[in-house]
Amino acid sequence: MAVFRVGVLWLSLPLTLSMVLGLSGCGEVVAPVQQGRKDDVVRVRKSAPVRLAVDPALLAARVIAQQPGWPGTRPIVAPPQRSIPCGQVKCVALTFDDGPFDYTGRVLDVLAEYHAKATFFVVGQMVNAQTRSYLRRMVSEGHELGNHSWDHPSLTSLSHDALRDQLERTQQLVKDTTGATMRLLRPPYGSTNATVAEEAAREGLAQILWDLDTLDWRDRNSALVVQRASVARPGSIVLMHDIHRTTAEAVPNLLRELTAKGYTFVTVSELYGARGLTPGRSYTGEAGEPELEKKRR
Repeated sequence: MAVFRVGVLWLSLPLTLSMVLGLSGCGEVVAPVQQGRKDDVVRVRKSAPVRLAVDPALLAARVIAQQPGWPGTRPIVAPPQRSIPCGQVKCVALTFDDGPFDYTGRVLDVLAEYHAKATFFVVGQMVNAQTRSYLRRMVSEGHELGNHSWDHPSLTSLSHDALRDQLERTQQLVKDTTGATMRLLRPPYGSTNATVAEEAAREGLAQILWDLDTLDWRDRNSALVVQRASVARPGSIVLMHDIHRTTAEAVPNLLRELTAKGYTFVTVSELYGARGLTPGRSYTGEAGEPELEKKRR
């Protein structure tokens, strides 16, 4: 069995990337996290490169060659963005990172059952001939897509040019696949700085962080995911990952519980409504401080 040394910065295979994301999660949390106490803060260290033993035959069986896009694919006609008065009703924005992957379809099925909308932050290298249909379905069913970089590096460690490439490649791939232009960025690991803000603004992307982390990447336990998400407050942005089976299994109970509490499930853009989102600026939801910069003062 060959041993592949995998570093987050130079992954090239969707399967390998999903394995690394599954091991390391989205890394460093910079937003306050609700877990029963208002003052709980979870900080997860950035993951070091990991060493994985991978059977080459397994990789060969799973990997589908990446294409730069699918020119000629008909654009999806998205339903109009809803106008939800989130200042008057209890809104929560569910967000899913690191996909699309095998479990994304199950998440979409449950969201459709509850007429719930969500926001999916896409990793470019995870889009292939098997998974691109999920992106088209997201757009057609009224969900929102956001940029989560090309291969999940810490953007703060990159040069302007490398950072720009991460964003532009993913923007173009999603555009070619769905016809949609993404307006949101979730920097991997929640790691951002002035350079990231500058490049995000250049690309027309607002930075979307979160105020409630389910830690689904760390604890592969559906009951814990539901428990942590159930303390959402009106205006919360909830962080999850659609690359984990246990997260997909948690979504039905999570939606059932929050629906019983009177919540409406909205996209991030719907959460902010007519006020809109400013490209380059960072947002952590409406339940607490609206912008990351305020938290750091």
